[in-house]
Amino acid sequence: MQRAAAIIPARFNSTRFPGKPLASLKGKPIIQWVYEHAASANSINTTLVATDNKQIYDTVLGFGGKAVMTSEKHQSGTDRIAEAAKDIDCDIVVNVQGDEPFIRPEMVDDVVRLLSDDPRASISTLAKKTTDPEEILSPNVVKVVFDNEGFAMYFSRAPIPFHRDHWKIQKMSEPPISKGGAGIFELLTFNSQLSTFYCYKHIGIYGYRKDVLLRFASMPPDKLELTEKLEQLRALASGMKIKVKETPHDTFGIDTAEDLKNAERRWHTN
Repeated sequence: MQRAAAIIPARFNSTRFPGKPLASLKGKPIIQWVYEHAASANSINTTLVATDNKQIYDTVLGFGGKAVMTSEKHQSGTDRIAEAAKDIDCDIVVNVQGDEPFIRPEMVDDVVRLLSDDPRASISTLAKKTTDPEEILSPNVVKVVFDNEGFAMYFSRAPIPFHRDHWKIQKMSEPPISKGGAGIFELLTFNSQLSTFYCYKHIGIYGYRKDVLLRFASMPPDKLELTEKLEQLRALASGMKIKVKETPHDTFGIDTAEDLKNAERRWHTN
């Protein structure tokens, strides 16, 4: 039986929302909601928070959780969990984002099961079908396409796949100043509504085989990763196979104080 650990990276100095793991949501710190949901997964043997902040560390211990202090120099959450994973007796490591209080235990179980069931998979993750035009067009919502066996082919901030016969690109005469000139082209539809079509948006939870995680964290960034600012492209470029499962569940990451207000409103609908 493979042993799985859920590791939650949590840093204090977020640019847009400093101290967000400690922000209160429905009477508990965000990090506590994430921890409790991850620890409730049937497949998890160990749950801990990997942090560079003593206040976060003490808060986790205070509600009965486990935590480890990690370096302040890590550039990503993946690097942080890799440091923590070195000392854990496990076969699979699940990276559960510290700002995702709506993560469900069954989502954690899904990524563990993908690796347990398919020895070809190095990494596992989830995706949810979306027909929402705003999500499909948003560069902040990552999309994924995968093959007939569920292995990721590519991740992008662009709408993929592009429905050539039903969508068209129109050049705008005056790109919006607010977009810094980035909106030179606008995606329009004709003969049908955009919501007739769908993409799969990536849900940012990952399962790694422990040896794969340690190898991945030691690799330099890939040019595609640097272009799209998507770490998982490093794995694909190196030949690692990422298995994707469709999930009916959505998550909601908290990046700003406004997101926290939205999370309060969403709480009773999840």
